[in-house]
Amino acid sequence: MRIERIELREIRLPLVHFFETSFHRLYDRRIVLTRVFSEGFIGFGEATAAADPYYSYETADTAWHIIKDFIAPELFKRPVEQAAAVAERLARIRGHNMAKAAVEIALWDLEARMKGLPLYQWLGGVRREIPCGVSIGIQDSVEQLLDKIRTEIDAGYRRIKIKIKPGWDVEVIRRVREVFPDILLMADANSAYTLSDIDLLRRLDQFNLMMIEQPLAYDDILDHAKLVRELATPICLDESILNTDTARKAIEYGCCKIINVKLGRVGGFAEAQRMQAYCAAAGVPVWCGGMLESGIGRAHNIALSTLPGFTLPGDVSASRRYFHRDVIVPPVVVRPDGFIPVSQSPGLGYEPDLEFINQVTVRCETLASLDFPVRN
Repeated sequence: MRIERIELREIRLPLVHFFETSFHRLYDRRIVLTRVFSEGFIGFGEATAAADPYYSYETADTAWHIIKDFIAPELFKRPVEQAAAVAERLARIRGHNMAKAAVEIALWDLEARMKGLPLYQWLGGVRREIPCGVSIGIQDSVEQLLDKIRTEIDAGYRRIKIKIKPGWDVEVIRRVREVFPDILLMADANSAYTLSDIDLLRRLDQFNLMMIEQPLAYDDILDHAKLVRELATPICLDESILNTDTARKAIEYGCCKIINVKLGRVGGFAEAQRMQAYCAAAGVPVWCGGMLESGIGRAHNIALSTLPGFTLPGDVSASRRYFHRDVIVPPVVVRPDGFIPVSQSPGLGYEPDLEFINQVTVRCETLASLDFPVRN
């Protein structure tokens, strides 16, 4: 297919409730959306990079720059054979997986629409509904955290993840377990600890957690292997896993027992497909992580979660948990039993609310192939 235009659009959405991790607190989201045009069809994507470089070195601004100045010119040179081949076309751009994914996933959506297929089917997904977990940030008090957990359990969520950091860990989880002894519970540290904290982390073994996610440095693999040997609780890696090769090394060296797959972090659907297939063959479960995406990114996560290797509930939750109004119609809704039904409509299965997107847009730029100039 010949890519005619790529539109970049930055939107800003206030969060319903602040979201705090071990490294910062967010009150709103800057999000870069992508639209790719070809042969009368449009595919929609989203860059999951945040406004700041705390989770990753990538930001909304770097994603805009890389797409505009490197990715778009490369893809305008000659036709794209298929979305699955885009990663190879962009391989000489080192890193910047979130920028690459923002365009690659839009092309998968575009292809699915061209073929009249739901995106999840075009990807090879096997589930018509996906189980949902929820991620709850650090709160102002333990009581506030308990109230939020109760709200999410009542809403049907099948797994609760809470953020932790030094000073908000053992005693907080102890209190959660006193009130909710039987829920599926995991803790996410976002790299807040070091090997010097082994004794503290070992104390989490008493709480029957599903996993501790990324306790050590964002770019570490080997120190996690030492930690795995010291803890009974399974270790899950997130930030450290950038592609199937790092997943292979982490598994071979015993650095984790579970892997979180995020489309932006790994560079798109093609790499996510390879990673989940490798992990499944190795007997390592994977699940879909969230990045406070708008409905467009959320819809892509739903499609991702239908792949056969995704055996644990992911962080794919309802639109209303994060945004008063989402950018898709209808919004993502979680059933009372904690599942999201997978749309059978072509492409994403949700239509972008272009009127609302225009209202919340703060900048927009259309990049055009020389063969398809933009007409004023």
